[in-house]
Amino acid sequence: MNEILKLSPECIWRNFYALTQVPRPSGHLEKVQAFLLDFAAKAGVEAFKDAGNNIVMRKPASPGMENRKGIILQAHMDMVPQKTPESTHNFVTDPIQPWIDGEWVKAKGTTLGADDGLGVAAILSVMEDKTLKHGPVEALITADEETGMFGANALPEGELNGDVLLNLDSETWGKFVIGSAGGIDVTATLQYKEVETDPDDAAVRVTLKGLRGGHSGLEIHEGRGNANKMMVRFVREAIEECEARLATWHGGNMRNAIPFKAEVVLTLPKENVEAFKELVADWKEDFTDEYKHIESGIEFFAEDVEAPKTEVPVEIQDNLINAIYACHNGVVRMIPSYPDVVETSSNLAIIDIENGNASLKILARSSREDMRDYVTAMLESCFNMAGMKVETAGAYGGWDPNPDSPILHQLMEKYKALFGKDAIIQVDHAGLECSVILGKYPHLDVVSLGPTMCSPHTTSERALIETVEPFWNLLKETLATIPEK
Repeated sequence: MNEILKLSPECIWRNFYALTQVPRPSGHLEKVQAFLLDFAAKAGVEAFKDAGNNIVMRKPASPGMENRKGIILQAHMDMVPQKTPESTHNFVTDPIQPWIDGEWVKAKGTTLGADDGLGVAAILSVMEDKTLKHGPVEALITADEETGMFGANALPEGELNGDVLLNLDSETWGKFVIGSAGGIDVTATLQYKEVETDPDDAAVRVTLKGLRGGHSGLEIHEGRGNANKMMVRFVREAIEECEARLATWHGGNMRNAIPFKAEVVLTLPKENVEAFKELVADWKEDFTDEYKHIESGIEFFAEDVEAPKTEVPVEIQDNLINAIYACHNGVVRMIPSYPDVVETSSNLAIIDIENGNASLKILARSSREDMRDYVTAMLESCFNMAGMKVETAGAYGGWDPNPDSPILHQLMEKYKALFGKDAIIQVDHAGLECSVILGKYPHLDVVSLGPTMCSPHTTSERALIETVEPFWNLLKETLATIPEK
C-alpha cells in the first residue's frame, strides 16, 4: 500500500487504492455504492443512486466558469472477477491486493480492477479537489457494465444535464476512441435425460488451463487460445478413437473474457485408458506447437477420477460436440474503412454441461447492426441443428464515430500542446457504454480516453504507471478550458 500511495499523481493512486479495498464484482455492488456515496458526502458534493443503480455526483462550476459547457465524467464501478487457480480470493468479501512490478501496477492472484477503477479514481479526484478550474461537472458511475451494461441501459432520461461526455474507460493512453462495437448475448440451452454409466467403465478428468485468456473485444483478433474450442477438438477424437463418453463439461466463466480454462469428465472402457492418456499427451504437444508464438503456459493433462453415476446420452452428446465444434469463435470481419479494427466477432465464452442441462454462452460483437444480426443468426442456426433452444439478451448498439466532434478536436489540440506529439483517433471493437448513453442523450459530444492497461479481464491485468499522470494532466487541462455554451 505504501508504495502505491507514493505514485504520482497521488490523488488518483490514493483513490484507486481505496477502491481496491472495497469488493465490487459485477452483481455485488452494494459495498462500492455505499463507498461512493460516503466519498461524495465527505467531499461536499451532491450524490445519489438512481433507478439504474448508478451513482450520480454533481459539482458546481468554479467561480467565473458558470457559463461553460457542462462535462459528464463517466466510468463503471464494477470489475471482472477472475482469479488464478490457486487463489482463495473471495471477490464478494475480500479486498484486491495491488502491488508494483517495475513500471506496472498489478494484483496478487486476481484481476486488478483498473478496468474501470482508474476511471472512477479520476472522477473521485475531480470531485474532491477544491483547486481545479471547471464548469459544471457531473459524474456518472454506472453499475454492472461488465455483465450487460445494465446500469447504462437503465439510466433514466432527463437525469443528466451536461453537454459533453468524457468516458474514462479506454485502455491505451494517447488514443482517443470515437466509436465502438455493439453486442448481444447469445445463450443456447438443452435439457436431456441422463443415462447410467456403464459400471465397468473408468472415468478420467481432462483439464486444459494456463491459457492467456483476455478481453473478448480488445484481444479477440490476437489468435489466443479459446479453452472451449481447443477442448472440443480433443473430446471429439477421444469419442471416435477411445469410445469415450461425455459426463460433464465446464469451461469459461465470463461472457466478455476469452476462456482460459476448460475441464471435462469422460468415461470409457478400462482397456482404452492407456491409449486415451497417450492421446492427451499427443494433443498437448499439438496445442503447444500450434500456439507456441501466442501461448506459453499451456497445461493439458488427465487424472483418474471416480466414475460418475450418469452421463450424457450418446445421441445428445454427439449433437452437443458437433455444435461446439461448429460454433463460430473469433473474428468474422474487419472494418473495411479501418482494416486494423475488428468489425464483427463472437466469443464462445462459457460451456456448462452436467445434471441433464447443457448451456453455451456467447458474446457476439459488431460495429454494424446488420452484421451483429448476421452473426447472431449464424450462431442460432448452428445450435438449432443440435436441437438447442437459443435466446438472446442484453443487446446494445454500436457507437457511430463522429470525427467532427468539438471535444475530440479540443483534446487533440491539448494533447499536442502538452506532450509535443499527435494523439491517435481510433474505433474500438470493445463495447463501451457511450452508445447506450447516446441513445438517451443524443445531443452529447462524446470521446473516450484513459491511461494504458493491458490484459483486462484476466489475472495478468496491469496498469502502466507512467501513463496515469499525463492522463490526469490532460483531464485537468480539458476541464479548465472547456468552451462556453
